[in-house]
Amino acid sequence: MSGPIVVLVGPPGSGKSTVAALLAAKFGVVHRDTDTDVETTAGKPISDIFVDSGEPVFRELERAAIVAALQDPGVVLSLGGGAILDANTRADLAGHTVVFLDVSVGEAAKRVGLGVARPLLLGNVRTQLKNLMDARRPLYAEVAKFTVTTDGRTPEDIADEIAEQLG
Repeated sequence: MSGPIVVLVGPPGSGKSTVAALLAAKFGVVHRDTDTDVETTAGKPISDIFVDSGEPVFRELERAAIVAALQDPGVVLSLGGGAILDANTRADLAGHTVVFLDVSVGEAAKRVGLGVARPLLLGNVRTQLKNLMDARRPLYAEVAKFTVTTDGRTPEDIADEIAEQLG
């Protein structure tokens, strides 16, 4: 097997990390999250990277984390919400099983709360989410083999659907 079993993409609040952890447990493999990888490499939270160094530095760290993670065989991988903005990342995902976890703006806003730890959502969370989701939704769909809507569903139910789709 080359690379992850499955890669989860989607906007903030779609449940990527939670569902990926459940899938990893179900498959008896490791869950790898590129946001966690970036924080480990940088030695600080993503929100601090944005404040101290800016979004371009974060995106460079994120890209490096994705390149490394896509080489990790047999893991369940979750990517940060903006990872698909990079054309090279989208190209790299072409050879992998990618699932787009879709969520409505209202549901995502409930899940992310005030978004203090999410620098791109500072201010009016609903408006910021809507703008991010409108811009990114076509990119998520472009890289995904299939889409799973997460509104009103438990993470366990979503993980079960993905596992079934993966066969």
